[in-house]
Amino acid sequence: MVNLIWALLAIVGIVYAAFNGTMKEVNQAIFQTLDEAVMITISLAGVLVFWLGLMKIAEEAGLLRGLAALFKPVVKRIFPDIPENHPALGYILSNMTANMFGLGNAATPMGLKAMKELKNLSGSDHATRSMITLLALNTSSLTLIPTTVIAVRMKYGSSDPTSIIGATILATIVSTCAALCIDRYFYHRRKRRLEL
Repeated sequence: MVNLIWALLAIVGIVYAAFNGTMKEVNQAIFQTLDEAVMITISLAGVLVFWLGLMKIAEEAGLLRGLAALFKPVVKRIFPDIPENHPALGYILSNMTANMFGLGNAATPMGLKAMKELKNLSGSDHATRSMITLLALNTSSLTLIPTTVIAVRMKYGSSDPTSIIGATILATIVSTCAALCIDRYFYHRRKRRLEL
């Protein structure tokens, strides 16, 4: 559905530009943004390789296992429906750890694997409580080091690209708390309705 909306927006924009006589500007904008997108992608690739390498070193050194062990009691309380040693918990912990280090690209495969495990656990095609909670947490994603944003700020010549770390931590703490509160509110509201 989203692809259809984007395609419709593009078609409407091109048709409007054709009738308005601004196709030259549209073509210039397309090629300028394509060039810029390729340059940003190349520059971000280096930063992501660096941070993914650090994550691999941390994994080999046992740091990620330590973080997972530290957060396991919290995650277990957030996801009470998941059995103790189910693989979904490991994927959720990996997803959250990658998000904390601002590695959304590395977090995505873990989030998808967690969703697949949660679907297998429920045996249903409907979203379960744990699936909805994971989606809310993954969207709000507590971030300690926003590596991708820092890389973009460096690319565009920011004098202090890391100055956003404090604001990022504060904003993502608030967004994660809000996501959990809203998730719990709607879960308990739905539960009350079903009991009536």
